[in-house]
Amino acid sequence: MVDVDTTIAELRERVRAFVHARDWESFHTPKDLAIALSVEASELVEPFLWRETSARLSAEDRASVGEELADVIIYGLSLANVLDLDLSEAVLDKLRKDERKYPARRFRGRAP
Repeated sequence: MVDVDTTIAELRERVRAFVHARDWESFHTPKDLAIALSVEASELVEPFLWRETSARLSAEDRASVGEELADVIIYGLSLANVLDLDLSEAVLDKLRKDERKYPARRFRGRAP
Protein backbone atom coordinates (compact mmCIF):
# COMPACT_ATOMS: atom_id res chain seq x y z
CA MET A 1 0.00 0.00 0.00
CA VAL A 2 1.26 3.44 -0.96
CA ASP A 3 -0.42 6.83 -0.85
CA VAL A 4 -1.18 6.96 -4.55
CA ASP A 5 -3.03 3.62 -4.43
CA THR A 6 -4.60 3.64 -0.95
CA THR A 7 -7.94 5.19 -0.07
CA ILE A 8 -9.00 6.63 3.26
CA ALA A 9 -11.69 3.94 3.37
CA GLU A 10 -9.03 1.21 3.06
CA LEU A 11 -6.98 2.71 5.88
CA ARG A 12 -10.08 3.05 8.06
CA GLU A 13 -10.94 -0.59 7.47
CA ARG A 14 -7.39 -1.74 8.30
CA VAL A 15 -7.52 0.24 11.55
CA ARG A 16 -11.01 -1.09 12.33
CA ALA A 17 -9.83 -4.69 11.74
CA PHE A 18 -6.73 -4.14 13.90
CA VAL A 19 -8.84 -2.83 16.79
CA HIS A 20 -11.46 -5.57 16.40
CA ALA A 21 -8.87 -8.39 16.30
CA ARG A 22 -7.67 -7.26 19.72
CA ASP A 23 -11.15 -6.64 21.12
CA TRP A 24 -10.21 -3.05 21.93
CA GLU A 25 -13.52 -1.43 20.97
CA SER A 26 -14.47 -0.91 24.62
CA PHE A 27 -11.29 1.10 25.19
CA HIS A 28 -11.70 3.24 22.08
CA THR A 29 -14.02 5.91 23.43
CA PRO A 30 -13.97 9.33 21.76
CA LYS A 31 -12.40 10.84 24.90
CA ASP A 32 -9.62 8.27 25.12
CA LEU A 33 -8.90 8.36 21.40
CA ALA A 34 -8.67 12.17 21.48
CA ILE A 35 -6.28 11.98 24.43
CA ALA A 36 -4.19 9.28 22.74
CA LEU A 37 -4.04 11.36 19.56
CA SER A 38 -2.85 14.35 21.57
CA VAL A 39 -0.14 12.29 23.28
CA GLU A 40 1.10 11.00 19.94
CA ALA A 41 1.05 14.52 18.47
CA SER A 42 3.25 15.62 21.38
CA GLU A 43 5.67 12.79 20.62
CA LEU A 44 5.72 13.86 16.98
CA VAL A 45 7.41 17.17 17.83
CA GLU A 46 10.25 15.65 19.86
CA PRO A 47 12.69 15.18 16.94
CA PHE A 48 12.30 18.89 16.15
CA LEU A 49 12.91 20.13 19.70
CA TRP A 50 15.92 22.44 20.11
CA ARG A 51 16.86 22.33 16.44
CA GLU A 52 17.39 25.16 14.05
CA THR A 53 14.40 25.40 11.76
CA SER A 54 16.62 24.68 8.76
CA ALA A 55 18.36 21.67 10.35
CA ARG A 56 17.94 18.44 8.43
CA LEU A 57 16.63 15.40 10.24
CA SER A 58 18.79 12.31 10.50
CA ALA A 59 17.48 9.08 8.97
CA GLU A 60 16.66 7.88 12.49
CA ASP A 61 14.70 11.05 13.28
CA ARG A 62 12.84 10.86 9.94
CA ALA A 63 11.83 7.29 10.79
CA SER A 64 10.69 8.45 14.23
CA VAL A 65 8.62 11.25 12.69
CA GLY A 66 7.05 8.74 10.31
CA GLU A 67 6.09 6.41 13.16
CA GLU A 68 4.64 9.18 15.32
CA LEU A 69 2.76 10.70 12.39
CA ALA A 70 1.36 7.23 11.65
CA ASP A 71 0.22 6.96 15.28
CA VAL A 72 -1.53 10.34 15.01
CA ILE A 73 -3.26 9.29 11.80
CA ILE A 74 -4.23 5.86 13.19
CA TYR A 75 -5.85 7.45 16.23
CA GLY A 76 -7.54 10.00 13.99
CA LEU A 77 -8.92 7.21 11.81
CA SER A 78 -10.06 5.33 14.92
CA LEU A 79 -11.83 8.43 16.20
CA ALA A 80 -13.51 8.90 12.82
CA ASN A 81 -14.60 5.25 12.93
CA VAL A 82 -16.07 5.55 16.43
CA LEU A 83 -17.86 8.82 15.64
CA ASP A 84 -18.81 7.71 12.11
CA LEU A 85 -17.32 10.86 10.62
CA ASP A 86 -16.71 11.18 6.90
CA LEU A 87 -13.08 12.31 6.87
CA SER A 88 -13.05 13.42 3.25
CA GLU A 89 -16.07 15.62 3.89
CA ALA A 90 -14.58 16.96 7.14
CA VAL A 91 -11.21 17.78 5.54
CA LEU A 92 -12.74 19.43 2.49
CA ASP A 93 -15.18 21.43 4.64
CA LYS A 94 -12.31 22.61 6.84
CA LEU A 95 -10.21 23.57 3.81
CA ARG A 96 -13.13 25.61 2.43
CA LYS A 97 -13.44 27.43 5.77
CA ASP A 98 -9.69 28.08 5.86
CA GLU A 99 -9.77 29.36 2.27
CA ARG A 100 -12.31 31.98 3.38
CA LYS A 101 -10.46 32.74 6.61
CA TYR A 102 -7.03 32.98 4.93
CA PRO A 103 -7.57 34.14 1.34
CA ALA A 104 -4.49 33.53 -0.79
CA ARG A 105 -4.40 37.12 -2.06
CA ARG A 106 -3.97 38.39 1.54
CA PHE A 107 -1.89 35.62 3.07
CA ARG A 108 0.47 34.55 0.28
CA GLY A 109 3.94 34.31 1.81
CA ARG A 110 2.67 35.30 5.28
CA ALA A 111 2.15 33.11 8.31
CA PRO A 112 -1.45 33.14 9.51
